[in-house]
Amino acid sequence: MTAPTYVPDFSLTEDESFVATSHRGLTYPFGARTPEPGTAIAVAPGVHWVRIPMPGPLAHINCWLIADGAGVTLVDSGLNVEEAVTEWRALFTADPLVSRSPVRVICTHFHPDHVGLAGWFCRKFRVPLWMTRGEWLTLRALVADARDDVPEEQLALWRAAGWDADQIAAASARGFGRMRRMVAPVPLGYRRIVDGERIAIGDRQWQVVVGSGHCPEHACLWNAHDGLLIAGDQVLPRISSNVSLGVTEPEADPLGEWFASIDRLMELPGDLLVLPAHGEPFTGLHVRLAALRDEHRKRLDIVHAHLAEPRRAIDCFGRMFRRKIEGDMLGLATGETLAHLRRLEVEGRAVREVRDGVWWYRAA
Repeated sequence: MTAPTYVPDFSLTEDESFVATSHRGLTYPFGARTPEPGTAIAVAPGVHWVRIPMPGPLAHINCWLIADGAGVTLVDSGLNVEEAVTEWRALFTADPLVSRSPVRVICTHFHPDHVGLAGWFCRKFRVPLWMTRGEWLTLRALVADARDDVPEEQLALWRAAGWDADQIAAASARGFGRMRRMVAPVPLGYRRIVDGERIAIGDRQWQVVVGSGHCPEHACLWNAHDGLLIAGDQVLPRISSNVSLGVTEPEADPLGEWFASIDRLMELPGDLLVLPAHGEPFTGLHVRLAALRDEHRKRLDIVHAHLAEPRRAIDCFGRMFRRKIEGDMLGLATGETLAHLRRLEVEGRAVREVRDGVWWYRAA
C-alpha cells in the first residue's frame, strides 16, 4: 500500500449538500447520507468520516481522518477482518484524502472494532499508537491471555448469574482468548494520552475528555474551535453502549462510572457536532446524554421493583431487555444486568446473598 505524493483538498465542496433530519431531539446535519465504500465525507474543515464494515448487528464502525501537516491522524481503525482491510485498501487507492499517510493512530478505547487494525497501520506506516493507559493495559492483558480453556473464575461468574449447564457448555465451546483473533499484533510501546491533555492535530487543538463505564478509560476528543466531539462509544445517537460487570472486576460499579461520565460530558457545550463510532453525526449532545441517563435510571427502577422476591441476574432479563436473549447475546446481557444489580447494591436499594455459588438479589 504505497501512498501517492499529491495533497488532497480537505475543504467542503459545493456538491456536498445534505438535507438535515431530526429524531427524538437530535439533529443529523448530513441526513441519510453516509460514506459510500471507498469514499470519505468531509464533516468539518480538515476532518473526514469513513465507514469501515464489520460483521454482526452493528455492521460498521465510523473512523475519522484529521488533516495533520503533510499527513493525517487516524482515530480508530476497525476490526481485524478481511472486509475491513479491503475497505481501507480501496480508500487508499480511490480517495485522495486517505492517500495522505497516517502520522499517528489514536484509539478511543481497547474494544476490537476500534483497535483491531491499529497495529497494522502502525507497522505499515511506522507511526505510534496513542491511547489512555487504562485502555492500553487492558488491551495488552486481553491479547496476551490467549488460553483456550475458560478459566474457573469465568465459569463461577456464569454460575453466579444463574446460567444452566447447557449455557455454560455452549459458551465454553467458543473458547476464552478470542481477543487475539480480532486484533492485529499491537506495538510493544505506545504514547499515553490523559484526561485534559490538548493534542495539536494540524492547526487545531483537540482536548482529551475521558469517560468510563463502557470501558476503563475511554478517550473522547473535543475540538472547541470547530465545535466537534469525537465520541467513540461514549455517546451514541440511537443505541446505548454496553455497560457490563465482568470477571476482571466483579465488585466494580461500571454503571456508577457511566453516570459520572455523563455528568462530566454535560459540562461540554450542548451544540457540538458529535462524531460517534456507530450511527451518524448529530447535534443535541445534552439531549442525548439525558436520554442515556434516564434510560438506565428507568431500568434500575424496573429491576428494583422486580426484586420484591429474590432473583438471579438471568431472572431479570425480561425486565431489562425487549428481546429474547440467546446465543452470543447471553454474555452481553448478563454483564449489563449484573452492572444494574451492582448499582442497586451500591445505592443501598438491593442486597445480594450467595447460595451454593449463585448470586440472589432482593430489594433492600
